[in-house]
Order: sequence, then structure tokens, then C-alpha cells
Amino acid sequence: QPQKLVIYELTEFALYSIDKELRLASNVEIIPILGTVLDQAKLERIIEQYAVQTVYHAAAYKHVPLVECNPIAGLKNNAIGTAFSLNAAVKNGVETFVLISTDKAVRPTNVMGASKRMAELYCQAMAEAQDQTQISIVRFGNVLGSSGSVVPLFKQQIAKGGPITVTHPDVTRFFMTIPEASQLVIQAGALGHGG
Repeated sequence: QPQKLVIYELTEFALYSIDKELRLASNVEIIPILGTVLDQAKLERIIEQYAVQTVYHAAAYKHVPLVECNPIAGLKNNAIGTAFSLNAAVKNGVETFVLISTDKAVRPTNVMGASKRMAELYCQAMAEAQDQTQISIVRFGNVLGSSGSVVPLFKQQIAKGGPITVTHPDVTRFFMTIPEASQLVIQAGALGHGG
């Protein structure tokens, strides 16, 4: 039962959309803020101004081919943006910080996965270096209807008569819904201990 929900988002339309949706769904005070995770000073001001207790850090470039074409942008946003977000949270005494990572950070084979693995390693190092902010990491992939979901691509491929592309014929894909993913993230923040 939060008193306030601060939404910090880079893209104006995404911020507008989630702000509108949340205002219809709850009567919690919503504070929409346009900003980038690469602006640590602004993050610090916002966290301090609103006395933020919990940060759910989801800012990431997720599309593997786009990050492969734009590796510096991917590394900056995913790895450095996470470091700046966590630095701002720790500096301002945030109680809980949850990094939303990806299954592609497991033995990464592309820049996107490697950038998220770097973000995880930074979080793990910070968890050991301080003890005021509880830092948790959640990994998952294939969230139905989320930004970066593979399902729209599958739908396009089916509409064209196939085939559907998978990484390998023996791959089994598992999916979760947005509510399931959201619960996982919230539970990680609540259940995490000692980084």
C-alpha cells in the first residue's frame, strides 16, 4: 500500500501511457518524471525529494539485434545506467533496490546480455560494499505483452505463413504474464537478504 509511486521514464509517450493507466487503476499519488538513468544527479534529487524507499530498476535496451547494432548505447544505458541508479539509491538511503535483469545475462552471447551481466555484477559488488540498501536481482525473459516480447514477432511470422524462428529446434520457450512478472519483482524486493 504505497503512499506515492514515482515513475521515472525516458520516453514521453511511455510515461504518458503508464501514468494514464495507473491513475485509472489506483488512487495512489502518481508522480511522472521524464528523465534518463544516465543523469545520476537528477536521480539523486528525485530520490531525495520524494523520500523513495524502494527502487524497481527496469530501464534497459532489450532488443538484441538493436543493441548489437548500437553496442555503446546499450552498454551505457544498461550497465552504466544501472550503476548510476544504484549509486543514487545507496547515497540517499533507499531501503530496497531491485534490478530487473534478463535470462540473457546467463553466460551472455551478445552485447545486450553482457551489458545486463555487467549491471548484475555491479549490483553484487555494491551489495557487498554497503549494508544499508538491500539489493536484489531478478532474471526472466519472455514476458507476454511486455516491451521486447518475442510474441509480436511470432505473430508476424505466423501471419506470413511461417516459419516461426527459434534459437534452436530443441529450444523450449517458456512464457509468463505481466502480472506474474510483476509479482516476481515485488517478491524479490520483499524476500531478498544480504544482497
